[in-house]
Amino acid sequence: MAEHFDVVVVGAGISGIGAGYFLQSRCPDRSYVILEGRERLGGTWDLFRYPGIRSDSDMFTLGYSFRPWTESKAIADGPSILRYLTEAARDYGVDKHIRYQHRVLSAAWSTPDAAWTVTIERGPEKERVEITCNFLFMCSGYYNYQCGHAPEFAGSVDFKGRIVHPQFWPEDLDYAGKRVVVIGSGATAVTLVPEMAKTAGHVTMLQRSPTYVVSRPSEDGIANWLRKRLPAKIAYGLTRWKNVLLGQFFYTRARKYPEKAKERILGWAREHLGEEIVAKHFTPRYNPWDQRLCLVPDADLFDSIKAGTSSVVTAEIERFTAGGIRLKSGEELPADIIITATGLELQLMSGLQFSVDGVAVDPAKSFQYKGMMFSDIPNLASSFGYTNASWTLKADLTCAYVCRLLNTMRARGLRQATPRVRDPEVAALPFLDFTSGYVQRALDRFPKQGTKAPWRLKQSYVHDLMMLRFGSVDDQMEFSNPVPKGERKAA
Repeated sequence: MAEHFDVVVVGAGISGIGAGYFLQSRCPDRSYVILEGRERLGGTWDLFRYPGIRSDSDMFTLGYSFRPWTESKAIADGPSILRYLTEAARDYGVDKHIRYQHRVLSAAWSTPDAAWTVTIERGPEKERVEITCNFLFMCSGYYNYQCGHAPEFAGSVDFKGRIVHPQFWPEDLDYAGKRVVVIGSGATAVTLVPEMAKTAGHVTMLQRSPTYVVSRPSEDGIANWLRKRLPAKIAYGLTRWKNVLLGQFFYTRARKYPEKAKERILGWAREHLGEEIVAKHFTPRYNPWDQRLCLVPDADLFDSIKAGTSSVVTAEIERFTAGGIRLKSGEELPADIIITATGLELQLMSGLQFSVDGVAVDPAKSFQYKGMMFSDIPNLASSFGYTNASWTLKADLTCAYVCRLLNTMRARGLRQATPRVRDPEVAALPFLDFTSGYVQRALDRFPKQGTKAPWRLKQSYVHDLMMLRFGSVDDQMEFSNPVPKGERKAA
C-alpha cells in the first residue's frame, strides 16, 4: 500500500522550502513531504556554480516574507543565497520533510479517492515507488535541470579549446590568463563577463543583439540605515515594500512611456560608457520590459569594459574554428574557452505526465488560474514567479493561497477544488507577454492565460496580494467531492 500525505510538494528550492513553511504554519494539522530529485536542497542556487553567480533582483524581495535577509548586500552572491535557504529549511524544520533523490515522473488523479498517485524514481538505482496525496503542489521551477538551451554551432567539433554551458560549470576550468568568449547578453552573460575578466587574459561578450543593462548599487543604503535603528523584521518589511512599490512604479511607467524609459536607461549607460559604445552595443531593438532587464551591481560590467579587461562584440556567428569564432562579417574572435550563455530550456512542472480519472491531460492546453492552477485539473497548483519582479514575491502568495484552499476544503467538508472556465467570453492569450527567445521557444509547452480575471495575469504583486489574500476563493473555483461519512479528515 502506497504511503499517503495530505500534500506532496515537488522541489526543494526557494519555492518548495517556502511551501513547507506555509503548510506548517497555516495548515499545521496537514501532513506533507517534499520530493527533491537532486541530492541537495536549493534548486537553482545549488545547481548553478558558474563564476559570479548572484541574484538579479534584490534580496529584500527575493527573500521570504517570513524570514528577514540580514546580510549587507542587497544583490547577493549564489553561495550566500544558498546559505540563506539552507538555514531557513533547518531553522523551521522543513529539512526534516525533504526526501532527496526522489524524482517525480507522473501523477494520476482519482476522483473517487480524491487523491493523486505520484510515481517516483527513488535513489541511484531509480527504484519505482508510489506515494498518494490529496493535493499536489509543484515547486520545481520553470526550466529543465537536465539540460540548458544549447543551439548547434557549425564547426564546434573543430574548436581546440573548451566549450562550456554555464548550467554545467566544470570545477576544473582554469581560465586565468586565457582568452574567453561568452556567447549571449542575458543575465548569465553579464554576470560571467566582469567576474571572469578579473583573472582571464580578456573576455569578449559576443551578442547577436543588445540587451538593456542597468547598474544598481549592491547594497541598499536605506535598508542598512533602517536596520541600525529598527528591529530586523520591521526594517525588512519596510524595505521589502519600498522595493516592491518602486519596482512596480518603474515597470508601469516603462510600459506606458516606453520611449522615455528607453532614453533614461540608455542615459544611465552613457554615463559609464559614452555615446559610441552604448549606441553600438547597448541599444536594443525592443522596448524596456518586452524582455527582462539585466542588472549589474555597482556597474561591474561597465567598469571591466572601461578597464579593457572585457569588451562587447555585436555580430552574428558564422561558425566555430580551431582557434575561436568566425563572424558573418569575416572577422575572427580568438578564444581559448567559449562559454555558451545561450539560455535555459523552459519546462512546465518538470515535464510530468498527468492524468485525471484515467485520461491523460496536458496542462499546456488548459487556462492558468490566478497564475498557479489549471482549468479542469483538480487539487494541483504550481509556483511560478514574476517576470518583472522577484520570484519569491509570487511564490509566497501562491503558498499562502494553497493553504487557503486546503483550509476551505476542510471547513466545508469537501475534498476537491477544480478551476472551471465558466465565462464563454474568455479567450486565450499566450502564457507570457515576453519576446525573449527562451520564452518564445517554449510557449506551446505552457498553459494559456485568459482575457479576463481570474485567468489573466497582471504581473503585479499588489494586485495579486489583494486578489489572493482578500479575494474570494469561489471565483470560478468548483469545490466538490464530499468527505465520506465516517471520515474525519478532509482533503
